[in-house]
Amino acid sequence: MTYVISDIHGDYTKFKALLAEIDFRPSDILYILGDVVDFGEESMELIADLSVRVNVYCIAGEHDFLAARMLAGFSKMLESGASPDPEFVAEMTAWVQNGGQPTLEAFRALNAEEREGVLEYLEDMTLFEELEIKGREYILVHAGIADFDPDTDLYDYEPEDFFSSPLSADAALAEGKTVVVGHVPTKSGKIERGEGSIFLDCGAAEGGSLGCLCLENGKEFYA
Repeated sequence: MTYVISDIHGDYTKFKALLAEIDFRPSDILYILGDVVDFGEESMELIADLSVRVNVYCIAGEHDFLAARMLAGFSKMLESGASPDPEFVAEMTAWVQNGGQPTLEAFRALNAEEREGVLEYLEDMTLFEELEIKGREYILVHAGIADFDPDTDLYDYEPEDFFSSPLSADAALAEGKTVVVGHVPTKSGKIERGEGSIFLDCGAAEGGSLGCLCLENGKEFYA
C-alpha cells in the first residue's frame, strides 16, 4: 500500500504509533510531505529512524529546508570557531523562535558524525513527487506550487515555490491530477478533500492528530 502523511514536527512517539496503526510493512511505501522537524522534542530521533527506512520518502517542507541551512551554518561555526555574521544571527534567532529551538538543542547534543548524517538527510529531501496509483495521478508537495503553469516542468520551480503559496480547497491546481499537501492545519482536525486536492495536516504540532491516507483505497488513519 502507498501512504501519505505530513507535518510530523518532531513527534517521533506519535509517528511510531501511526506506523503501528496502519501496520506498516516493508512492502508498503510511505511519503512524508514535509515539516519533519521543529516544535517537537524528538526531531533527531525521528530523522535517525527515517534515514534507515528504504521505503519511506521525505518531501521537504519549509521547516526542513530552513533547518538544513541553519544547522549547516551552525556546524560551520562550531568547526571554525568564527563569529557568525549578523544576518545569519538574525535568521537563526527567527528560526529558533518559530519552532526551531528543540531541533537546534537536539542537534547540538549529537556527535560530529551524527550531525553530518542529519544534514545529509535534510539536504537530500526532494521538493515534490509525482505518482500514479490505480490509474489516478497525484502530485505530492508540502504546501502548493506558486504561479503554477501546467506547461512548466516541476523541476523548473524554485524551492520557495513549493512553500510560499498554500493550496486552496476550492480551485483545482492541476487538471486531471490530485495535489496532496500538508502545511496548513485543517479546520476539522481530520484529512480534508477539496477540488482536485487533499489536505493532510491535522495539527499534530499543535496537539492534534497525525493523519495518514492510503492512496489505494482512501482509508484514513490517525494517531
